[in-house]
Amino acid sequence: MAGWGCRDGPVPRGGPHGTGHRWRLLLLAWLSLGCGIGTAQDPALGTPVWVPEPPAPARPRWQPARGAWGPWGPWSSCSSSCGDGVALRTRRCLRSTEEDLCTGEPRQYRLCQLQGCPGGSVPFRAMQCSLYNNKPVLGTPARYRWVPFHGAPNVCDLNCLAEGHNFYYTFGRVLDGTRCGPGSPDLCVGGRCLSVGCDGILGSGARPDACGQCGGGHDTCLFVHRLFQGADPSSGYFGYMNVTKIPAGATQIKVTDKSRNYLALMTSDGRYVLNGDWSIAWPGPYEVAGTRLQYSRAPDGTESLEAPGPTDEDLHVMVLLQEPNPGIEYEFWLPRGHPQPSRGDASPLRQPQPRGAGSPPPQELPVTPVPVPPSQPKGSAAELPPRSPPGRSGVGAAAGRCGRCRPAKGRSQRVRHFCQSDFVFQGRILARRFVGQETRYEVEVKTPYRRRFPLVAREYLWVPNTCGCPPLREGGEYLLMARRHVNYERTLNRILLQDDGYARPWTPREDRLVREAARHCPQPRPP
Repeated sequence: MAGWGCRDGPVPRGGPHGTGHRWRLLLLAWLSLGCGIGTAQDPALGTPVWVPEPPAPARPRWQPARGAWGPWGPWSSCSSSCGDGVALRTRRCLRSTEEDLCTGEPRQYRLCQLQGCPGGSVPFRAMQCSLYNNKPVLGTPARYRWVPFHGAPNVCDLNCLAEGHNFYYTFGRVLDGTRCGPGSPDLCVGGRCLSVGCDGILGSGARPDACGQCGGGHDTCLFVHRLFQGADPSSGYFGYMNVTKIPAGATQIKVTDKSRNYLALMTSDGRYVLNGDWSIAWPGPYEVAGTRLQYSRAPDGTESLEAPGPTDEDLHVMVLLQEPNPGIEYEFWLPRGHPQPSRGDASPLRQPQPRGAGSPPPQELPVTPVPVPPSQPKGSAAELPPRSPPGRSGVGAAAGRCGRCRPAKGRSQRVRHFCQSDFVFQGRILARRFVGQETRYEVEVKTPYRRRFPLVAREYLWVPNTCGCPPLREGGEYLLMARRHVNYERTLNRILLQDDGYARPWTPREDRLVREAARHCPQPRPP
């Protein structure tokens, strides 16, 4: 019987004991180590023996060191002479022949904003397209005039549309400092559209944190988030009550109210910015304390105040109550170390200009509403945002004591009312709502004929009764003559139409007559 080995040849035999058996064991070990064979079998035992190869020792891999960047060079001049442009600076990678390249960018771009270009200047991208006007392209002798085309995939290519044709051509890349698109704050550099970080460097990705610190990680500021649930004033629901003070330097301001009450805002010098002096402002943007405030009001009554900040003075948040306060949520960020508003600021504050809380809620007495024409949708008055500062004029017919309406008419009444009124305008009635013993109309001001005080596009017109005198129909257009009403406490400032006030359906004839009435008012004497 032949055995295995590194070479062919007979293998000596022996019994299970003695020198032959020991020799076979030595042979198996030698075969597994010396010849690299993975398995061996003892003929006497008849069992395969697996002998794994020992792993080769790992050789250390040599990795060359990386080079180091040298200092940044000076900034170049701006790529544009007016408007927006970019400046460039570079740095060198210092390394030996055995070292790898440095990691990072060898160039850095920053935004340089110069004085605005003079009026009539050609935009930067349009100027680049115009350089190819009346020049041969596409291998043809045809000549074209080119204007920028913004519908191509790569916004940093100089894509120009042939005037009068439906094709565009790409003339390579735009010059560095070209806007990526109309109205875009990003700039093209090296064929890439890069955003400007808060550090002014293009492509740096630096963003301000909640406190406005560039590149901060929110560890430089503190977050204030509270819910104001102050007790209702003892004098009733109608009136102003302080909510909190937002200190100067606050950022990411947000105040939310989900009720029929009104949020109001006052500056540190006691000047109302929003919904003050019982005058309700329209939703929209407002400039206050060095920031832009966005005031929103939904049809269901939900209000919000939002401002990015930082503010440059203290702001006092107030609420004009019309019902119990369900809770006003507010939040903002303050720089770390800045004095925080104490818990006392979340309760009613000392008001810079105290305002009385007014009288208690008026009781809803049984009234007989004016008959509504069939064309009016039912429930329209109840569907309006029921949010208006109620007033108690102390004049007019009480509910349930309505008599016959006696509207003003005739030339003498027209002239008298015109000359004595603070507001004369053509208005369209948008909605009507009963508030206590008064009626509030929402009016769209269309044509003002006389206004001694500011008049906006939409106003609230108050009538001191609920009898429908003068009769005003929703959707109708009227010539209205009203006066400004400011009470003794100066907590009311509104447009008031008396019971016997002038309110006539508007017609072209009324337009002509009211213009004639203006000539009969006595002229004020010179001082």
